[in-house]
Amino acid sequence: MQMQNSIQYGIYLRQKANSIAKELFRKSIHICSSFVPLFLGLAYYPTLWLLVFALAGYSLCEFLRLKGVTIPLVSKITEVAARKRDENRFVLGPVTLVIGIIIAALLLPPECAKVGIFALAFGDGLASLSGKLIGKITIPGSHGKTVAGSLTCFLAVYIATFCCCQNCYVSLLTGCAAMILEMLPLSDFDNVLIPVTIGLFFGIVS
Repeated sequence: MQMQNSIQYGIYLRQKANSIAKELFRKSIHICSSFVPLFLGLAYYPTLWLLVFALAGYSLCEFLRLKGVTIPLVSKITEVAARKRDENRFVLGPVTLVIGIIIAALLLPPECAKVGIFALAFGDGLASLSGKLIGKITIPGSHGKTVAGSLTCFLAVYIATFCCCQNCYVSLLTGCAAMILEMLPLSDFDNVLIPVTIGLFFGIVS
């Protein structure tokens, strides 16, 4: 019995480590999106076109992958980053991530778009990692979101917003709004809503 329990515990640890590794890889992509405002400031339209081409290229690779055609590098990245719920399905995460950034960049003033993209990159990205690593207490009705993850989201967005505007009050309100939005069970569509909604909210309160 003790041997069986040890084996089961070993399997659990491997699954947990694999889950954390996947989440770390996925959210590293989120965090890398924090460079987009810099590129938008340097070359606005070329950056937007690059995002559109990246979106189209990824979507084509995903359709081909589902047809059984393996695309070097892209298919491997998708396989590594895909969540369990995405197995044998079109992985929407990168699509909604790019769409959210493009919409924020097109509709919002540059400073608002920057805050919205930072909220997606750091708030949503670090919240998920924190929830996986140290999250113990879940929030009812949030589909597994944790208190630790939500507090991390608040802190990350507060700091990112303060770096943009140097206003504690505005940063506090923006952090709270991001935390509340991040708690909602939006699946991959939080990638679209967070940058647009938080960027718009920042514009209103500032």
